[in-house]
Amino acid sequence: MSVQIKAKVMWAQLERKNEMSGKYQVDLTQLSDRAVEALEGMDIEVKYKDDKGSFITCKSTRPIGVQDTDGVSLAGIDIGNDSECIATIGSYAWKFKQRSGVSPSLNKFVITDLVEYEGSGSVDEEYEGEVL
Repeated sequence: MSVQIKAKVMWAQLERKNEMSGKYQVDLTQLSDRAVEALEGMDIEVKYKDDKGSFITCKSTRPIGVQDTDGVSLAGIDIGNDSECIATIGSYAWKFKQRSGVSPSLNKFVITDLVEYEGSGSVDEEYEGEVL
């Protein structure tokens, strides 16, 4: 079973592993009530934070493929926060040592409104005052 959801993207690490988890990952945020209900119906835990609203984190041991609405790969483009997407989410059950659960599986990831991540500038560009 899978479900399509609309979401905003945060902290997309699609082609390089997250230092904390050691996996490729992306947060899908600002989920609608219907999306939350559908995900929870798949036994996926949906979290909530004020700055993200309802959200899930999708993780993978392999780079996460992403495309635009024309099906063109966005590989090599850093997807910035607040990009909008439509994602097809499945689920998988897991067991590790004494723990078990169900996690989201990102089956298809389409960016519908790209905000390209540009990174921060050098220290000199960001601050012109005295460095303490």
